[in-house]
Amino acid sequence: MHFKLILAFVEDTKSEKVMTAAREAGATGATVINNARGEGLELKKTFFGLSLETQRDVLLFLVEEHLSRHILEKICVVGEFDTSPGTGIAIQIDVEDAVGVGAQIEKLTDVVEERL
Repeated sequence: MHFKLILAFVEDTKSEKVMTAAREAGATGATVINNARGEGLELKKTFFGLSLETQRDVLLFLVEEHLSRHILEKICVVGEFDTSPGTGIAIQIDVEDAVGVGAQIEKLTDVVEERL
């Protein structure tokens, strides 16, 4: 079984919605890194030197490759990435190898066979 890693950079207020949508789309779990910062096309606004930017979370999903595009699209819709600029982005990358995913493989085998 092959996996992809989806990295989603999400406004912290939308993290729970995105995680729920990803799970409903086939993700079996996530790792959350809180309080990330980043810069986009527009410079951040400040008020007397204090940043007015919203906090971001980085969500990492290790998902089966046949489910990855569907999960990525659900994350995009729920996170409003394409409809509200600056709300977040998500990418997927190939995973060459992974360990510690035996329980996921058992659960995903039937799910992937049904969808194929």
